[in-house]
Amino acid sequence: MESKFVTHPEQIAETIVTKAQASANKRYIVAIAGPPASGKSTLAEQLSLLINQQAGQPLSEVIPMDGFHYDNDWLDQHQLRPRKGAEQTFDSQGFVDKVKQLSLANKPVSIPLFDRDKDAVVPDARTIAPQQRILLIEGNYLLLNTKPWSTVHALYDYSILLNPGIGILEERLVQRWLQQGYDNEGARQRALSNDIPNAKFVLEHSGATDITLTQG
Repeated sequence: MESKFVTHPEQIAETIVTKAQASANKRYIVAIAGPPASGKSTLAEQLSLLINQQAGQPLSEVIPMDGFHYDNDWLDQHQLRPRKGAEQTFDSQGFVDKVKQLSLANKPVSIPLFDRDKDAVVPDARTIAPQQRILLIEGNYLLLNTKPWSTVHALYDYSILLNPGIGILEERLVQRWLQQGYDNEGARQRALSNDIPNAKFVLEHSGATDITLTQG
């Protein structure tokens, strides 16, 4: 697939609705990938609203990859708590299995969600109904060119990569930690020690996409 640069969510939503109508016999899956703080969740929610407005019915649903975090006990056992959010701290095979289930389903499918207040995954937190035919899956590692992530690339009907640039990401990530009560030095350390390495990993190892957004 050839990447191009676009910035208009309305245009993207219209494209998705048009393409999904041509795939009426199956779910239409959109992968929205990018580094932490690139704007994936915001874009996914915005696209879902626009798609539902254009379709005149609730056809779309957002599915966050964050629901596949390993729990903190597992991370502690594997000495990975400081790297929480890195690729190896996610249940990648569980995610892949769920995407396969969603792509084939003509019945309700439950998905896990991540509760940030509790810092924990809530199993079966949301149900995807059969009539929700357009699924917007968002997460850092959806487009990695390594297994098992790459084994479901063929199930993505449309893919979007967000890349606002490392400088902008660093500013956003530091601000995110400041909002959680860290001082300037602590916030910058948290961003540079884990978030920015994760961001660079995503950008260096993600495969081709249908479109790339430089403003997340």
